Amino acid sequence: MGEHEHCGIAYAVCRGRERLWRTRKRRGFALLGMLLLLTACSTAPITGRKQLMFVGTGQENALGLEAYREVLRKEPITQDPSATEPVRRIVSRLAAVADRPDFRWEVSVIRKDKTANAFVLPGGKIAVYTGIFPIAQTEAGLAIILGHEVGHAIARHGGERMSQQLGVQVVGQALAIGLQSNPYGNSIMAAYGLGSQVGFLLPYSRVHETEADRIGLVLAAKAGYDPRVGIDVWKRMAALPGTRPPEFLSTHPNPETRVEDIRQFLPQAIAQFRPHPDAGDTPLPTPEQIGSLR
Repeated sequence: MGEHEHCGIAYAVCRGRERLWRTRKRRGFALLGMLLLLTACSTAPITGRKQLMFVGTGQENALGLEAYREVLRKEPITQDPSATEPVRRIVSRLAAVADRPDFRWEVSVIRKDKTANAFVLPGGKIAVYTGIFPIAQTEAGLAIILGHEVGHAIARHGGERMSQQLGVQVVGQALAIGLQSNPYGNSIMAAYGLGSQVGFLLPYSRVHETEADRIGLVLAAKAGYDPRVGIDVWKRMAALPGTRPPEFLSTHPNPETRVEDIRQFLPQAIAQFRPHPDAGDTPLPTPEQIGSLR
């Protein structure tokens, strides 16, 4: 057998192995996708929405604690009871109805009067910025806002988002392998990236926000806060200055859509309203009334 024949056979063997490897890899990604779909089902509380979840609660809570500690290292924390005590009262009541015994609830109030924000990380790690107080106005108003944030945490939206991104990545890798010899491969991959963002990830982010609104209203009602307060709270939130992208490019629903959705959720929340001796009518402190920092 001549040298050229040896080279031809070797080339054919290499090409055959390469095709076999690509086929096996494609099948591997397909099997992985099927396995994930079959084994990663979860259900969101209160709404009953089915979720794909590839992240365990232990891992999610550990990531929440790590992120929380990082925030506290950088932000100005106030220990003024006028700010911390109302928040702790609200969280205590929300935690009692959240049904998450694995959470280790922890509260910090951050003295930033121009930052209208609050968050609840997986594991029950909570931060409230003093700039949210004028929007909430009362403890009941803040319970609506924190109920929304607790809703994100107990529905495991962070873990679901990580899971969705992993799913998009797996499909994208399988698609890239299948398009290696396609002259339009780069264009198809670019379209896939845009389509998965606008057509899947962003809509699901809006689903999460709407779901957190619904869960938050029910939690606040179960904790003894009138959920009807939520209408005015979210109207004040919507009135904050700033430009907003079109809804289909946004992570949040438009303010008008949000308020209308909340109106539709109110009957479910009111049906679970449990009157409490403390209705939450106490006004929150103004920035001028909040004193010492850590």
